[in-house]
Amino acid sequence: MSDFRIGLFYGSTTCYTEIAAEKMRDIIGADILELHNIKDIPLKDAEQYDYLIFGLSTWDFGEIQEDWESHWDEIADLDLRHKTIALFGMGDQQGYGEWFQDALGMLHDAIAEVDTGKTINRIGLWPTEGYEFIASKALTADKTKFVGLALDEDSQYEFSDERIQTWCMQVLEEIAQGIE
Repeated sequence: MSDFRIGLFYGSTTCYTEIAAEKMRDIIGADILELHNIKDIPLKDAEQYDYLIFGLSTWDFGEIQEDWESHWDEIADLDLRHKTIALFGMGDQQGYGEWFQDALGMLHDAIAEVDTGKTINRIGLWPTEGYEFIASKALTADKTKFVGLALDEDSQYEFSDERIQTWCMQVLEEIAQGIE
């Protein structure tokens, strides 16, 4: 598995998403995982990777983080065929429980719209157990999982490091299964 690279593309207003991305890089390894702040580069750069992680936060009442919002129209033009993609999001389940991780769900849906040939391999689903929220656009159809890792630096900061560690190992295992 050492011959592959993962491109992690994130947007971060208050640095929490960036910190989570840096922790992921430290766990997976800088020789494998390359960080890209979408504030500084075109999203089109994601096309150079076969394995991608996209990270963003939900703002206020289900809003998309500003850097992602400025690149949102670019998603439709991305060639993501035959890519393996994992997602993670930041949200506040106590303060904004009716919109918890909505941006994560919107990003998932935007990627699904581009995947007309059903060639994108989506990995990194995350269980909803241990979270308390009212509603979320980031749930799978059966509502037992999020479409990616759900982090909450406001209400559950103490769980973030363990969740990141566990999710990174899960993503690497799912990539390995796809490579075999």
